[in-house]
Amino acid sequence: MQLVIVESPAKAKTIEKYLGKDFKVLASYGHVRDLPPKDGSVRPDEGFAMDWELYRDKQKRFKEIADAAKDADRLVLATDPDREGEAISWHVQELLKKRKALPKDVDRVTFNSITKKAVTDAMAAPRELDQPLIDAYLGRRALDYLFGFTLSPVLWRKLPGAKSAGRVQSVALRLIVEREREIEAFKPDEYWSVLAKLEQDGTEFDARLVKYKGEKLEKLSLGTQGVAEEAKAAVEAGRFTVEAVETKPLKRNPSPPFTTSTMQQEAARKLGFSASHTMRCAQSLYEAGAITYMRTDGVQMDGSAIAAVRAEIGERYHSAYLPEKPRFYSTKAKNAQEAHEAIRPTNFGRDAAGSGDEAKLYSLIFKRAMASQMAAAQLERTTVTLRDATGQHELRATGQVIKFPGFFAVYQEGFDDKSEEDEDGLLPSLGKGDSPAKKSVEANQHFTQPPPRFSEASLVKRLEELGIGRPSTYASTIQTLRDRNYVRVEKNRFFAEDSGRLLTAFLERFFPRYVAYDFTAGMEDELDTVSDGREDYKDLLSKFWADFKPKTEEVMEKLPSEVTEVLDEYLSAYLFPPREDGKDARHCPLCETEGREGGRLSLRGGRFGAFIACANYPECKFTRRFAQPGGDGDDGSQDGLMGEHPETGAEIHRKSGRFGPYVEMEVDEKKKRASIPKDLDDFDLEWAIKLLDLPRIIGAHPETGKEIEAAIGRYGPYLRHDGKYAKLSSTRDVFDTGMNAAVTLLAEAANRKGGGRGAAREPIKTLGEHPTSGGEIKVMEGRYGPYVTDGTTNATLPKDVKPEDVEAAQAIELIDARAAKGPAKKKRKKAAPKKKTAAKKKAPAKKK
Repeated sequence: MQLVIVESPAKAKTIEKYLGKDFKVLASYGHVRDLPPKDGSVRPDEGFAMDWELYRDKQKRFKEIADAAKDADRLVLATDPDREGEAISWHVQELLKKRKALPKDVDRVTFNSITKKAVTDAMAAPRELDQPLIDAYLGRRALDYLFGFTLSPVLWRKLPGAKSAGRVQSVALRLIVEREREIEAFKPDEYWSVLAKLEQDGTEFDARLVKYKGEKLEKLSLGTQGVAEEAKAAVEAGRFTVEAVETKPLKRNPSPPFTTSTMQQEAARKLGFSASHTMRCAQSLYEAGAITYMRTDGVQMDGSAIAAVRAEIGERYHSAYLPEKPRFYSTKAKNAQEAHEAIRPTNFGRDAAGSGDEAKLYSLIFKRAMASQMAAAQLERTTVTLRDATGQHELRATGQVIKFPGFFAVYQEGFDDKSEEDEDGLLPSLGKGDSPAKKSVEANQHFTQPPPRFSEASLVKRLEELGIGRPSTYASTIQTLRDRNYVRVEKNRFFAEDSGRLLTAFLERFFPRYVAYDFTAGMEDELDTVSDGREDYKDLLSKFWADFKPKTEEVMEKLPSEVTEVLDEYLSAYLFPPREDGKDARHCPLCETEGREGGRLSLRGGRFGAFIACANYPECKFTRRFAQPGGDGDDGSQDGLMGEHPETGAEIHRKSGRFGPYVEMEVDEKKKRASIPKDLDDFDLEWAIKLLDLPRIIGAHPETGKEIEAAIGRYGPYLRHDGKYAKLSSTRDVFDTGMNAAVTLLAEAANRKGGGRGAAREPIKTLGEHPTSGGEIKVMEGRYGPYVTDGTTNATLPKDVKPEDVEAAQAIELIDARAAKGPAKKKRKKAAPKKKTAAKKKAPAKKK
């Protein structure tokens, strides 16, 4: 028997079907072990020796692998064809060796797609494990561990409220914070434009004033309303005739097929998917054999795939849509290795695959790959110049028409931020000397705009441009920033939170080298040299540690008050911007009002983070949040009685404390308080009642019957069920999240703790929509064994039924039967039987 190891059960089932009876295929469910999250897991003084620990939830799984390995003649490690896949194979081999269960013959095979041909071809061409690639993994893992576990304790002791820092995470956060600073420092300029509404042969079009009084107009030339009105009057008074018509042909070439990064960007723009959700959908499509491997920075396609897509284009479209020669692409991204193909369908004759969001992503991948081999789009851009009789004023109209759609017939790439002056409209037929009718003239006010905040797509693009991190890690990096509350997302844009701002300032001031873009990108270059076998990973670690360790020790020796004092000075321009009245920006407004002297504001550190306070504390109670520069602070001006609780009649008061405003009411002679969240701009009595009534019971979990509750804790809004927690994105989610969403969020949170990529998060099998609920039916691996679910009701599989063999009809029957029973009842523990009391002995009779 030959034992084959892959990552996921879905992949295992497909490959076992291709290989036949002589092979047994088992899944590792992602990584099987990692560095224990404690001090000493990497020991620099012992040549960077590392301790590894098998994940607790993988012990049963790995025992199954080890037992099978003892009976196997050959072990085939068939994990994913990248650095992480190589690492998983190495870990499996090392663990089996440690347990003396390693077969005599061990081979490594890789395939870029899960098709019968790809798998059988790979099995016919085995190789040994790639040691330089494993060394690159070990170097990266040790580097991230040393950075996080050495720097995080410094943060906990010196920077109140900070949670953690990461080698790539901290640099990504710096990008978001710097963009926030640019936006805050931006001063908008007013400008005006003059637009004439013209008509020719019944077709209306717009023409913009581009020359006024003989001077060419720049963007800010018309800076005031008065000047704009004068220009408007000149256009209204003039008779404009066509001076020139210029027509230019344009050609647009298609973009290459997707890499991991460009797929994440386009899925965010066109489908609104987060990077992590995109990768989950892509993983499912890959394991189903629908697409090639989804972690890649290569843009080229296999020769057979190019021939297949060209044949498909020839069948579907006119011959003009197929270029004479195939298109070949090369990447422009920094640090790209191009070790794998671009992401493409495995079968170009298959228009659709998967269901729900997976189907949407597949359609995007299919269209992008097909368009990459199609003819260029042919456009024609027309510019019409109109001049008045004096020759002093000119209008210009532009339009664009598609003469031949080419690849536009299939796909057009999205953009993050379009120019407000993009003009793609059609123009009527115009010739020199024509004088279009003037319908109206308008002067429009505008203001220059600050640079836009990063979206997930634009942040991923910027990280890739800088060569920071790897596309396969961007999703987890972004998720960590959100989980740590360093950033928040509003309307798909990242906003830096005060904790993120403070952490970035701390790192910039005390660890500037390690949040420098060039340094982080340089580390990626060095790790690439390790994977190429040109550098020893321990030499890389030694160079890093020789500078990093002394720097952390130097900062650790500083008192928290010294750190706060340095940050107070470093952030002075942001925290204390100039006042309009010209007074000292650090003067305490409350002390000024009450006539106290010496009221000077400065940055302070508290248990829950940094804030601004007055030097006259405790006499002066003025405080201000860190992220409220130049504000009036929480001086108690809004404090007072808000109203009564509608059920108890208890008075609800708004108050201000050292850590911000809160509401309070009396319950059973005890004070009940709730902080006022920062994300509630419309805070009123109704919100106060809601907050004081927390926690909110959502209902009984459909699987366990135990209650799910939503509440707000020290680290923000969350869900709780049976001792397990899941993070919510906003305060409103605490009151809006329903049962279906709650169950999903709790399951996802549990899976994230499961230890590595693909760990029990992907369905074993998907069976289409449930005829009643409409939810997608999935066969999942659960804590207590496999089960089927439609997203609302979970039903455990009978012990004699294999999850791979479940059919749609059987799954529907199990789900409907479980739903009919209602929520599981709580099991009451039987009272322990009472002990029989020993019979009391009769007292001896007293002697007379």
